[in-house]
Amino acid sequence: MDKNITVIGAGLAGCEAAWAAANRGAKVRLVEMKPGKYSPAHKYKGFAELVCSNSLKASRINSAAGLLKEEMRRLGSLTVPCAEENAVAAGGALAVDREKFSDSVTEKILSHPNITLVSSEQEDIPEGYCVIASGPLTDGKLADNIGELCGKRLSFFDAAAPIVTFESIDMDKAFFAARYGRGGDDYINCPFTKEEYLAFHHELINAESAPVHDFDRPENSKDDFTVYEGCMPIEVLAKRGEDAARYGAMKPVGLTDSRTGLKPYAVVQLRRENAEGTLFNLVGFQTNLRFPEQKRVFSMIPGLEKAEFMRYGVMHRNSFIDSPRLLNGDFSMRSRPEIFFAGQITGVEGYMESAASGIMAGINIVRRMEEKKPLILPRETMIGALSRYISDESVENFQPMGANMGILPDIGIRIKNKQERYQAVADRALEAFEGYFKEINEL
Repeated sequence: MDKNITVIGAGLAGCEAAWAAANRGAKVRLVEMKPGKYSPAHKYKGFAELVCSNSLKASRINSAAGLLKEEMRRLGSLTVPCAEENAVAAGGALAVDREKFSDSVTEKILSHPNITLVSSEQEDIPEGYCVIASGPLTDGKLADNIGELCGKRLSFFDAAAPIVTFESIDMDKAFFAARYGRGGDDYINCPFTKEEYLAFHHELINAESAPVHDFDRPENSKDDFTVYEGCMPIEVLAKRGEDAARYGAMKPVGLTDSRTGLKPYAVVQLRRENAEGTLFNLVGFQTNLRFPEQKRVFSMIPGLEKAEFMRYGVMHRNSFIDSPRLLNGDFSMRSRPEIFFAGQITGVEGYMESAASGIMAGINIVRRMEEKKPLILPRETMIGALSRYISDESVENFQPMGANMGILPDIGIRIKNKQERYQAVADRALEAFEGYFKEINEL
């Protein structure tokens, strides 16, 4: 039989879905509206564009993010090896030069013999087998059609952090160090005294926010936005209390100023944005402040008094469907099994989580066409746990979920040391992963 599939969207999820399906013999039409049209948050012409942070989080296996990437690698991921090939120094995290990463993914997609690119805006739901990976900023007629298909849609807001040039950072006030010494000198740290922090906090919570555009408002609402806890704007966090930021994005734990031997009262960390180390982003400083306010307030950060901002923070809407009522664990629709969803629109939160859902959708849409049982990983695996979360009908107040150790089953033994406990959880996950494929005699 002819295995013809349409994939809507060439973000991380769409690229992974197209790659997985094409590698299993499907003929894939990958529909991408760029460069003819861009969403409000996207700027780069390439596929798999990273809009917010350039970090794909921790690499070590005994972390939720590291375990997720290892499972993806074993499933034949496209984005994980591309990320590793274009990594920039980031301590124990896997961060990338976002343009080089995008270019690498784009080149591999365009050179695949089973993938045909269609550069146009998709407005309707295609006939036949398709994967909808149009992303959290889906709008226009396609959004209307998805709304008709799915009924109620939900939304939250995501935010991007500012980027500054390295040469504009005053390194007489800032210092290189990674938290707890992990990764050497991969982060720039801007330390605050108590007096500096209190002055900064006062200006931050009283700074003027940017207006929220109509396309960014929750549907049928006059409210500006509903904040998602996992990507909290720094000014919103700061308004929760004088010390809220010090226990969040500005926490000083694990850092000592090498010049003074003192621990900062608070700290802002900056992470490499590109391989050359000419650009750095303010870690955890997602924001919706007006651009002049960002310049004014963030220039109060010690070492950033004369910072040159290459990008200011922005805030935008992320929409997602009510997946527990709509999707199976293989990311297919219960009412329309030939239609699959992938990416943040399903309610998985994070770059690699979105990419992982794309792998699963791409694999399972081919299996559906071949009348094979769906591939749903064991609940002990990170991908399996995420798949179950987005398809669990018992979840009432459905909110986006990223990879975390808390969604995995308890290991049943008491291990006090957290890293040792997480290592045991990771070992169990990979054992369950391999055992599953041995059982079905695949991979």
